[in-house]
Amino acid sequence: MADLTLTELGELPAGEHRLTVRACAAEDPAAPAVVLLPAMGVPASYYPPFLHELHERGCTVVSVDWRGQGTAPPRADRKIRFGYQDLVDDAAAVVDLVAREFPAAPRFLVGHSLGGQIALLLAAADPSRVRGVTLLASGSVWFRSFPGVQGWKNLVATQFVAAVSSLLGFWPGERLGFGGRQPAGIMADWARQGRTGRYRLGGSDFDYERALRELDVPLLTVSVEGDELAPASSVDHLAAKAVAAPRTRRHYSCEVAGAAKLGHYAWVYTSGVLADWITGWAAAATGTTRPGSAGADVR
Repeated sequence: MADLTLTELGELPAGEHRLTVRACAAEDPAAPAVVLLPAMGVPASYYPPFLHELHERGCTVVSVDWRGQGTAPPRADRKIRFGYQDLVDDAAAVVDLVAREFPAAPRFLVGHSLGGQIALLLAAADPSRVRGVTLLASGSVWFRSFPGVQGWKNLVATQFVAAVSSLLGFWPGERLGFGGRQPAGIMADWARQGRTGRYRLGGSDFDYERALRELDVPLLTVSVEGDELAPASSVDHLAAKAVAAPRTRRHYSCEVAGAAKLGHYAWVYTSGVLADWITGWAAAATGTTRPGSAGADVR
């Protein structure tokens, strides 16, 4: 596989941070522009194997780090405060930059884990910005969306993380093995949704639950075999918030992927079929359906 070269598209201010947006353009200026929003604690540098697969299939691909991750220091501490709403605003700024740089390209958000939540919230707040959203290994944190005792364990874990974050002023995830270092605001929003099942974001009075119910852009959801952080039931709970959105379901199994093992993160290394699904779905959403497009639900 040839290396994918992502060049700097622009730099955006984001509170105490600056976000460097990188892209690799498709030959066709009207090809879909896929903006990848990363998981919590995962740098953008993790995703080039997947972005390569998308670019090979004719997409413009766009990459960016969240605040405090990867190429967007400083890391969270007591003085740096931001939450989900700030990430929604950051993602909106990235999409607007892509719109300016690739005006003929329909824009699609592909969000991994936390990135999927933010992608869906952005689309709900302003559906005109995007043509579709993919939730990739991305589900609700609500404890009742997880099977059996796992849900109760998740409830305890999310509230513990929020309590520690509040006490310290940040979450030291790089030491405790989950999520990387995160500001208390992110973990408070995450834990609130884990406890209540609803998106009520700190510092915002926008009614995201209502906006999600009214959202009608195409939605592709992909659950992944072996993913304990976003099992199919939690993906379904998140997707069900967008009740009016035309949804295509997919399940990425080891058999389909041709992989010995997948999970919440490892799918990136065997993502060719996944890229086929996304590009086919995007083609259908833009009225340029080709053979092998996403089509009907697949379990």
